[in-house]
Amino acid sequence: MAVSDARAAACTYPGSCAKPEQCLVPPRTWQDNQQHFTSALSHPWYSMIMRLNGLISYATYDYFRSKGFLPALMPITSEAVTSPMGLGSDSLPVSIDLFGNKTYLADSMQFHLEYLLRQHPHGVFYIMPTFRGEESDSRHLNQFFHIEAEFCGTLDDLICMIEGLLVQYTQSVKTSLGHELERSGIGMDHLIRFLDLARGGLPRIRFQDACKLLGDNPDWYKFLDNSPISLTATAEQELLKKFGEAVWLTHLPKLGVPFYQADDDDGVSSLCADLLIGIGETVGSGQRHYSYEGTLRALKERHVDPAAYDWYLRMKKEYPLQTCGFGIGLERFLLWVLKHDDIRDTHLMTRLKGQKCIP
Repeated sequence: MAVSDARAAACTYPGSCAKPEQCLVPPRTWQDNQQHFTSALSHPWYSMIMRLNGLISYATYDYFRSKGFLPALMPITSEAVTSPMGLGSDSLPVSIDLFGNKTYLADSMQFHLEYLLRQHPHGVFYIMPTFRGEESDSRHLNQFFHIEAEFCGTLDDLICMIEGLLVQYTQSVKTSLGHELERSGIGMDHLIRFLDLARGGLPRIRFQDACKLLGDNPDWYKFLDNSPISLTATAEQELLKKFGEAVWLTHLPKLGVPFYQADDDDGVSSLCADLLIGIGETVGSGQRHYSYEGTLRALKERHVDPAAYDWYLRMKKEYPLQTCGFGIGLERFLLWVLKHDDIRDTHLMTRLKGQKCIP
């Protein structure tokens, strides 16, 4: 299929452009490396992706620099993964042999940010690739870009910090590329709705209240011992329909989130918050355990071997600090900006499981 034919076939906004050929839609060539190589060189969709990546990168550094954060230069390997396949973890670590030693490609370097935070308590951040071993699909990539940060604070501080960053992203996109989004058929009405919503603080709902609001449809929940511990992608969309452009889902059951998220005083919930926007969860965040004892207890509750996290536990014992942090999936944020629904269309250079990489 020629690029122009692919563009017409893939148009998800028929009738929204003055001319159909002006619609900005992906060529959907990621399945074919040879075809994608050519598409990514010249297709306007990938030109937009490139510029959006640049805008978000600049805005990230500008925002965090204004807050006194320092950028963290990180390795991409770790002995301790943030998704250790215990309760609350939902991704598959990628193990490699490096110089004769088994280690992991980073699924997140959150723990290392927490380590560096002891040197600079004002805050640390990075933008870097991270790796997941499960099969890719319209919502998941095997390699994607994480914008992550840690600082000293609580869950409320965290939500305010994230909202400020997302407002800066959205304003940057609206100012720099808004008219182009309008001309190409995507529009910027969703950007305006988000900025309006964020002025008073994005809406929040606790997990238990979300369950009451959604009802008892079993297709909307993931269960542990017959109790819901998280929402499915379908349920996230139902929740977004009720709240508008974005909503915070907070205080998930503690065994539905990884061990590093601090427990709420109720002993059942976690001090965490996921921002639902676009295709669903785009930001994951939480307050961290303050103490060695709390972290160790959380590991054991999820049946995770504490030996793999010896240095992390040691840090909590030797230098306790009340911290919080978050991770934004850059590609998921781009899906929202572009009103698109397949994350595999967001990479100029694809890195999908089972595919040969070109270039």
